[in-house]
This record gives sequence, structure tokens and C-alpha cells, in this order.
Amino acid sequence: MMGQMASISNQAANPLTAAQPKDLSGALRSVLYIFDHEWHLSNGEAQTLLGCSRATYFRWKQTQTLGDVSKDTLERLSYVLGIYKALRILIPDINLANTWLQNPNSDPYFGGLTPLKTLMGGQVADLYRIRTYLDGWRG
Repeated sequence: MMGQMASISNQAANPLTAAQPKDLSGALRSVLYIFDHEWHLSNGEAQTLLGCSRATYFRWKQTQTLGDVSKDTLERLSYVLGIYKALRILIPDINLANTWLQNPNSDPYFGGLTPLKTLMGGQVADLYRIRTYLDGWRG
């Protein structure tokens, strides 16, 4: 009974940890693979997109384990996977889909900059903007 009370108390104090799935390492592995092998991002770019420190990023790369993370990190993983999926749907050519982020975009939304430049603001909102742009493109 006392153990249950402590557990409930801990969940109330930190509802995010209580609500998040036990292991999101598969999502992390997918994102790290996309960054390294599909989008060919630098370590610094990947750290910016994930909103993490250099030490945390390299720990994730080494262990391939996410552990307890913030809601911010969960949102970032979700947006990255959503962007990747949307690009795969919209651009059937894998090479073109993988380079879309790095190519200058003439759409007024980007003002001739690359979508990756937009993402390098480092905010979750930047990921959201690209995700919703692609969702709008999908119709």
C-alpha cells in the first residue's frame, strides 16, 4: 500500500513520466538512422533538431537508448518522424525526398532558403512549421 502511494505521488508530481511509454528507443534509433543515413545531417544539426546537448546526443548514439525524456524531446521525435513520412509520401524518389531539406526552396514560405535553415532555429515550433507545411502540401 505504501509503495502504491509513493508511485501515485511520483506520478502526480511528474505526470509526463507517468504517461510516456516505457521504451521509446525504437523511435530514437529510427530518428538517428534518418539523420545519419537518409538526411546526412551533421552532429550539430541533429543536436539542434533534437534540442539536446552534445553529451546527451552522443550518449543516445552510443547506447541507442532514450531513457526518461521531456515532453519537448518526445514532440521533437514525433515531428521528425512525421516529416520523414510526409516526404516519403509526397516525393516517391528516395534521393529527392532525402535532399528536400537541404535544397533551396522557392516557395514564399521559405523565401529561397532551405527548409533545414528554418529548422535550425532549434525550436519545437520550427519542426511543427515544416510538418504542417508538408501536411498542407499533402492536402
